[in-house]
Amino acid sequence: MLRIEHLTKAYGDKVAVDDLSLHIRPGEIYGFIGHNGAGKTTTLRSAVGIQRFDAGEIYICGTSIREDPIACKRQLAYIPDNPDLYDFMTGIKYLNFIADIFGVSAQDRQTRIRTYADRFELTADLAQPISAYSHGMKQKLAVIAAWLHDPKLILMDEPFVGLDPKASHLLKEMMREVCDRGGAIFFSTHVLEVAEKLCDKVAIIKQGKLIRSGTMDEVRGDDSLEEVFLELEAEEC
Repeated sequence: MLRIEHLTKAYGDKVAVDDLSLHIRPGEIYGFIGHNGAGKTTTLRSAVGIQRFDAGEIYICGTSIREDPIACKRQLAYIPDNPDLYDFMTGIKYLNFIADIFGVSAQDRQTRIRTYADRFELTADLAQPISAYSHGMKQKLAVIAAWLHDPKLILMDEPFVGLDPKASHLLKEMMREVCDRGGAIFFSTHVLEVAEKLCDKVAIIKQGKLIRSGTMDEVRGDDSLEEVFLELEAEEC
């Protein structure tokens, strides 16, 4: 579903991601764990074709993001840590705009917008301009937009930040539904509790380097990572 091979990206003299390789398979919720500045966002932005990288290769469903980025983007959705929405649009116009980009039929978009907006209790606000939305409402709108074209792969950067507990629980349910249909989720977090309860597999990155990947039990059982876990727990506080 998503294969990252020897990804390397530097900003001047600073290497943000250093020879990173990961494979996210269909049906997996895969957590990407690391403290702020570890290289998570750079990896995600590279994987969705926003950020150019210096070396390595990234494949979406077997297609190179370098060679055919449009084909790759048709099959994925990306929610950044701070989604940039068009504040001058109403919520419904924004969702229809996204549906137009991905060629979602009128019937499918109507059904999906109604379904997801109702679940997030956002239906009554879709006629309002996005500029009037709270941060949490904008985050919910970004999630609905990401799900509109029924992507096979969804990448998210700290997706639970700004969501209330009810919306967070709903998003977790939606993530599992995607994977139950044969899709995959790859998302970053620095909150260990989220990864432990939600993820099938995790990868830990530190200073741009992958230091461990596997199931949460496998990772938790690695005594050499005790210091890393302590650092992450301290950052949560």
